[in-house]
Amino acid sequence: MMGADGRGGSPSYGLTRDVGMVVLPGFSMLAQACATEPLHVANRLAGRTLYRLSTFAVDERPVASASGQALLPQAAAGESGTSLDLLLVCAPGPLAGSVPRTLLDWLQRLAAARVVLGGIGGGTELLARTGVLDGYRATLPWPRFEAFARDYPRVRLSQQLFEIDRDRLTCGGGTAAMDMMMTLVGSHHGDELAERISEHFVLERIRMGDEPQQVPLRTRLGHAPQSLVDAVALMESNIEEPLTTHELAEHLGISRRQLERLFKKYLQAVPSRYYLNLRLQQARRLLRESDRPAGEIALQTGFSSAAHFSTAYRNHFGMTPREERLG
Repeated sequence: MMGADGRGGSPSYGLTRDVGMVVLPGFSMLAQACATEPLHVANRLAGRTLYRLSTFAVDERPVASASGQALLPQAAAGESGTSLDLLLVCAPGPLAGSVPRTLLDWLQRLAAARVVLGGIGGGTELLARTGVLDGYRATLPWPRFEAFARDYPRVRLSQQLFEIDRDRLTCGGGTAAMDMMMTLVGSHHGDELAERISEHFVLERIRMGDEPQQVPLRTRLGHAPQSLVDAVALMESNIEEPLTTHELAEHLGISRRQLERLFKKYLQAVPSRYYLNLRLQQARRLLRESDRPAGEIALQTGFSSAAHFSTAYRNHFGMTPREERLG
């Protein structure tokens, strides 16, 4: 997680950061607000200016959002005299038309100056186009996963809610931008302030970056055969009482060997291992989002005992269920 200077370290409570937001035509007004409002609220709750916000566009004319509402920028991208600690790019996905060279050049100059850069929605694609995401973990809205992976193989694409990798921030758009920015505020000024911001927005909790986007099953599996899609759907609907691989194959009307070949070809895993991962991911969500005892969660996710659950959890996530909850 990024620290006081945006690049790692302990929280620093005295700094004021200059944050810019570039908006491109067709941007999501929701995502833009989710990214900037937590910073406004941070200032209000702290009783001082922790973040100075500026809005940029290709030029100084109003920029129309996807909903037709217009946002008036304060300056044009790349305008001389602009000093920034963090610049966020909020754009539609896929990007519509060509992007002015002046904007691409500005992003590259900021990256060279070690300014923290962030992508929201199609903003991730714009950053990737400039090359400033090469070698970084990054994410974007799930409908663009396949095309993005094909077009930008040097970016380490993830399907998580958001990614904070050194001096780069990216998210799945929409309300994921709020979770990302509250997490960033926590790294800058402490978790207590971040939690107060979450309470201000009447949110149950701040979602963690490693939570997956809720990608439709058919999209996740791409062009996989329908029998594999059906197998995963069966697994997802039978978490508390897991089916054996033989039972799955019988339900689908195929042989166990055929099912194992499908999983190996399209998911690079044996069915039992993939199923275990699904159950453990569900257990992790329950540990984070509820106060149910670990033993109860173990039974709800198909484990015969708390000890078996704890061992499997530690082997998969590197920590016990108890440590997960305390963390």
